[in-house]
Amino acid sequence: MTTTSTGPSAAVSAARLERVISALTENRFAGRRVGTPGGHAAGLWLAARLREIGASVTTDEFDVHDVRELYRTPQLAWRHGSAVQEFVHRRDFAEHLVSADLPLQREGAVVTTAAEEWRDRWVLAPDLGVSARALADSAAGLLLPRRADAEGWMPKMIAGPPAGKLPVLAVRTDLHEQMSTTGGGTVSASMPLRSVDVTGSNVHGLFRTPGPGGISVLLTAHFDGVGDDPGQRLPAAADNASGVAVVLEAARVLVRLLPASAGLRVTFLDAEEAGARGSAHHAPEVDPGTVVINIDGAAQLGEAAAVEAAGPAHDLLAALDHAGRETGVPLRAGAMASDNRRYAAAGLAAVGIGMGMPGYQTPAETADRVEKDTLVAATRLVVATVRRLAS
Repeated sequence: MTTTSTGPSAAVSAARLERVISALTENRFAGRRVGTPGGHAAGLWLAARLREIGASVTTDEFDVHDVRELYRTPQLAWRHGSAVQEFVHRRDFAEHLVSADLPLQREGAVVTTAAEEWRDRWVLAPDLGVSARALADSAAGLLLPRRADAEGWMPKMIAGPPAGKLPVLAVRTDLHEQMSTTGGGTVSASMPLRSVDVTGSNVHGLFRTPGPGGISVLLTAHFDGVGDDPGQRLPAAADNASGVAVVLEAARVLVRLLPASAGLRVTFLDAEEAGARGSAHHAPEVDPGTVVINIDGAAQLGEAAAVEAAGPAHDLLAALDHAGRETGVPLRAGAMASDNRRYAAAGLAAVGIGMGMPGYQTPAETADRVEKDTLVAATRLVVATVRRLAS
């Protein structure tokens, strides 16, 4: 796909799309986690880009509670016999979101759940079902199995169940099995993981309000990521710099193509990775009857784009289906657990569209893995859908 195709979508620029992703994955934004200087700077950068294409820009802040934050690199070493095995964070093990903060290394013998004595031991357990006993018996902590992704990474998360009172580390499944099979030895581990309360900020761009009888369209994409680890980049290119680039480029094209009666707004959402808090804050404020199109991941189309629609979305789905056939983008029904669900819950017609996230929430989620053709395809799909709705 190139920008030389016929029709209005010929104005879509792959170069502009790639420049946005390149910028948002720069070191200065540090993975764009909500409540960090990098996340705040990314919001300001996007506000400037919206103003450049003619939007009136506002921001609004909101509280975000219990974001899980690593403040140092966790450590894990297993000593068995004369061997010492140093595990690598995010390759061999990762934080478990229910873990208590363990700032300093704690050493203890390794046992399985079959052992009678758990006090001051690291317990190899299949799941959290033994937590109550481990706490009552004053275990050193729990070591639970967790699968790595296809590239050998253990993706990062920053929101989930509340922290407990016991250190819990997630160990790569094969290593967990090796430790259980070998038996014995000692573990020395730290897990410097705390919960922080932060402030998020959504970025809103108003291009024009709808005229009498005109449709009102809101394009959304979250701009936050899970943030860099201490000493390790997590650029968040696919999730969701790619979606942000698509929305920005689609708005630039649409503002020149839509009839005067059609309203167009863009919102770049913060704190999606912290439980979709930005959209939860914004959705109740959106005018009834607004149609919402949310893009979360536009990096690797594969066989088809995943589509989830909810709310009074019949006309929106019909327009999207027509746009898919017009642009040649295959569509399939698929779960899109993203900000679109917050808008649908508020009674709005909302659709979430996803086109792949290679390297999802790991250091491998880099800008060079975002496919140019997928970016162009996603932008053309959004443009064609909105034009169909407005016709």
